[in-house]
Amino acid sequence: MKKQWLIAMCSLVLLSCGPSKTIKESKKTLKGTWTLNEISYDRTGIFNVTIFGDTSAECLEGSTWRFIPNNNFGNYEITDANCPTGKRYFVWSLPGTGENETAYDIILKPTDEKMKSTMDNKGFKLSISYLSDNQLQINQKVQLEGSPFTISMNFSKNLTQ
Repeated sequence: MKKQWLIAMCSLVLLSCGPSKTIKESKKTLKGTWTLNEISYDRTGIFNVTIFGDTSAECLEGSTWRFIPNNNFGNYEITDANCPTGKRYFVWSLPGTGENETAYDIILKPTDEKMKSTMDNKGFKLSISYLSDNQLQINQKVQLEGSPFTISMNFSKNLTQ
């Protein structure tokens, strides 16, 4: 009887430590290929922005992104001939905090094609502010002239994959 009780308690602890239902559903929704349609800012003006320490916002617009939830790998590919083209790789995670998340973080860590970190295991903390079966908005908060500045990236899901 003690053994059964101990097994039941261990199972309960293990189940309660897993990702929330929202995070599991979000991973399923993110799975697939997305197009980054537009990058916008929370204020007007002309800004020279480098995204992920990689390239300009203009070069990222139109890029194709792929999220693979079973191993948390992904990549984005820039095809604009006026930009440094090619695939960039990353590891991603959704470090959810509770059962009723409506906006939550996504962590992107740049890697090489063999998924080895290219930034000493450092990455970028972003916020998913909207996610549906065919639309995604990711925000990155940075500092500009000592004030918070939000970069919004709007994606649409590619239905033919």
